[in-house]
Amino acid sequence: MTDNATERESRPLRRISSPDPVARGRGGQRFLLVGLVLASVYSLFPVWWLIVASTKDRTGLYQTNGLWFSGWHLWDNLHQLFTYEDGIFLRWTANSFLYAGVGSLGGTLLALATGYGLARFDFPGRSLVFACVVGSFLIPIALLTLPLYLLFSEIGLVDTPWAMLIPCLINPFSVYLAKVYTEATIPFELLEAARIDGAGELRIFFSIVLRMMTTGGATVFLLAFVNTWNAFFLPLTVLRGEENWTLNLGLYNWSGKRLESGVDLTSLVLTGALLSIVPMAIMMVAMRRYWRTGVTLGALK
Repeated sequence: MTDNATERESRPLRRISSPDPVARGRGGQRFLLVGLVLASVYSLFPVWWLIVASTKDRTGLYQTNGLWFSGWHLWDNLHQLFTYEDGIFLRWTANSFLYAGVGSLGGTLLALATGYGLARFDFPGRSLVFACVVGSFLIPIALLTLPLYLLFSEIGLVDTPWAMLIPCLINPFSVYLAKVYTEATIPFELLEAARIDGAGELRIFFSIVLRMMTTGGATVFLLAFVNTWNAFFLPLTVLRGEENWTLNLGLYNWSGKRLESGVDLTSLVLTGALLSIVPMAIMMVAMRRYWRTGVTLGALK
């Protein structure tokens, strides 16, 4: 045992080196890159399938590979889409632009004004009001649809554009985003200087606050537009006549005709669904700089 102990003591000690931080960083980057690629494939896969399906006729849709092209019938599908039922698809598209555009624009203005008031004015009950705002956007919209329907039924607004526009004007989450952005970008000193110069509160809001909140306003508008454009349960409840339907509700009705009357409009539904994502894609690309800046600021707050 003495010889063994002496032999162990005579062996040189080897120092355990720490992992190379450069190699560790490269490994993390590769892992992140693989994750981003998988997420991109997962997100773009339905879009690819929708593009391929929109180029097929009814026979190719059911008898060929769903992930690759078989003939090119996109122009025929578009012609049928725009002419079916006297072009009702264009009416649904105009309705969706009306509800999403006007409703989101008005809701953005109200949200910015409310968020500015909560952030820069001190009044009794401000904390309670803000707590109600935060609590209200935690309630699913599906739970509010039936009360809205009953309310609009009492005042005669069911099956009118106002049944869609009024709910779009009130968005508690947009108010929260506006308050966060106001606290980060609108200093008290600037407002006090404007008041000393004799500017009224309305002039301060429209001439100073709105110009400084362009990024936040664009973010609020973009999120509200996408939310309203994709709305389904609310228009399904409050809209009855086809002339007031949204794009999503009209395409849903076409997809159900196969079971009700035996008319297969699957090709038109898929082509219409492809066109329905084009406005949102344009909005996201056109406003990506404002959206990225605004969301990053909200996350930091």
